[in-house]
Amino acid sequence: MNKPTQFLVLAVILLFCHSAIAGWDANAEKSASEAIAAFKEKDPKLQSFFDKAHGYAVFASVGKAGIGIGGAHGSGVVYEKGKAIGTTTLTQLTIGFQLGGQVYSEIIFFKDKAALDRFTKGQFELGAQASAVAVTAGASANVDYSNGVAIFTMAKGGLMYEASVGGQKFSYEPIAK
Repeated sequence: MNKPTQFLVLAVILLFCHSAIAGWDANAEKSASEAIAAFKEKDPKLQSFFDKAHGYAVFASVGKAGIGIGGAHGSGVVYEKGKAIGTTTLTQLTIGFQLGGQVYSEIIFFKDKAALDRFTKGQFELGAQASAVAVTAGASANVDYSNGVAIFTMAKGGLMYEASVGGQKFSYEPIAK
């Protein structure tokens, strides 16, 4: 394995370790609220998803990088009927042609209680076949749920060339009451 690949594999391993030791971030809800506002500003029609979804997970900032092998990681807040119920982490591993790095926001809407329960019970992964909609003005107008979820992303910065396969894995931790 060459040096850049070794470095990337180490970075991905550190991302996995980080998700295991990360606790509640006092600014998590503030960051999630800001991300929600940015999504709604970019596409006001997303409001209907917030109004009708049983719940949603908001990842305000997901960092992604890759050189052949790639990884992404982000922390977020899970909401049920508009109320924060827990925290979540997103970890992604990809392989294929990829070069660069980027930061993006992601929201996963859960159509009903069953879909949210799958997520909060750790029975939820997004495979290579899952598709996210890049938010632009009016992008949500023709989007529907697939297997009880709808996924939206919004680029925040960076540049990534990518033709890869992989999946996203999530963890969930309820807010202590």
